[in-house]
Order: sequence, then structure tokens, then C-alpha cells
Amino acid sequence: MSLSLQSLLWGLVAGSALVIGAGIAYFTHLPQRAVAAVMAFGSGVLISALSLDLMEEAFQRGGFDATAIGFVAGAAVYTLANVVLARHGAKHRKRSGTQQQSESQKSGSGMAIAVGSLLDGIPESIVIGVSMIAGGTVSIVAVVAVFLSNIPEGLSSAAGMKKAGRSARYIFGLWLGIAVICGIAAWAGYAVFSRFSDEVIAATNASAAGAILTMLADTMIPEAFESAHNFSGLITVLGFLAAFVLSKLG
Repeated sequence: MSLSLQSLLWGLVAGSALVIGAGIAYFTHLPQRAVAAVMAFGSGVLISALSLDLMEEAFQRGGFDATAIGFVAGAAVYTLANVVLARHGAKHRKRSGTQQQSESQKSGSGMAIAVGSLLDGIPESIVIGVSMIAGGTVSIVAVVAVFLSNIPEGLSSAAGMKKAGRSARYIFGLWLGIAVICGIAAWAGYAVFSRFSDEVIAATNASAAGAILTMLADTMIPEAFESAHNFSGLITVLGFLAAFVLSKLG
């Protein structure tokens, strides 16, 4: 099997967790505190992955300049896009409570939420493909980290969509579509960026890390803190530790 096809399949595997999370939220009735705890754990996993893997890999490949520029650029682009989407009703797309706006409350919010969810998923998926460039094999740590973080993302967001009156067709159509696009993004991470220099690859990894960290601060951590604030810090630490152990075992 070609490496391009492998990157596509690994991206689909990681993206499928969004559908799994959405299914859990739609067909079960998890307590708000449980949803928040899962979000906290996923946040810790991603913080570990971006700090110990993405940024370190970027620095080793391209040095400080490419890493720093990419990191800040990724955060800035994500922030600007998020500001625009927030104005169109996607500010609370990761919230599991009643914060999300329905289509009747904000026309066009459904499309804004879809675009925002896609914006959240693409940087993580590109990293999976990029991880295959150096050694010809995928980083299992990257795949597992993205998978573990995608479950709470899909779970919390779908719970909020359901409370906002979104139909099952909208919810599952959205996450299935994003899962497929995540696979394509992972394929692009390998097929496109394997042709570029180490500095460009480093900047790409760092950009993804910056975008992911900004996403965590803007969306996942607020959801975790609101309902599980007494334990959200500890749960986040456990998520970080789980990813750290996985990276060392890998």
C-alpha cells in the first residue's frame, strides 16, 4: 500500500472518532459534568501532543525561526477565522449545553458551525500525514492523540447541536463529512508537504500546533471548566500524562 493511501486511511481512522463522539452524545444522555470531564481529558492529550511532539519535531527539522513563525502564524490565522465564524453563530460550537444558537435564533449558524468544526479538525489531520514524511511510517502517537481528542470534540459539539434543535441528518452528515475531509487533509499532509524543504515542514507542524493550542483555549477548555471546574485541572493533567506515556512507549 502506498504511503499516500496509508496517510488517507490513518486520517479517516482519527476522524472517525468525531462520528463516534457524536453518536454517544445523540443516543445517550451523559451528564453535563461527564461531558466536561471528557473534554478536559482530551485537552490534556492535545496539549501533550503539541508540546512534546509537534513543537519538538518542528524545532528539530527547521530550527527556532521556522518553528516560532509557524506557531504564531497558525494561532493568528485560526483566531481571525474564529472571530469571523463567531459573528455568524459558531462561537459556542464545542459547547454541550444550551449555548449554541439554533437556525431560528441566528440564520446561517448551521453553516458557520460546520465550517468552524472543519477549521478545528484540519490542522490535527495534516499533522498525521506530515508525520509520515521522515520515516515512511505514521506516528501512532499523533493518530491516538487526535483520535482521543476527537471523541470529546464530537461528543460535546453534537450534544449542543441536539439541544439547539439540529436534526440527526444535520449532525451525522456534518461529522461524517468532516471525518472524510480529515482523511483527505492527512493525505495532503503527506502528498503535498513531502515535496517541500525541512523548514516548510517545520513551519507547517508548528502552525498546526499554534492552531490547536488556540482552539483548546477558545473552545475545549472553557467547556471543560464550566461544568467540571473543581476537577478540570486534574483531569487535564491525566490526559497530558496519558499522551506523554504513549509517546515514550512509542
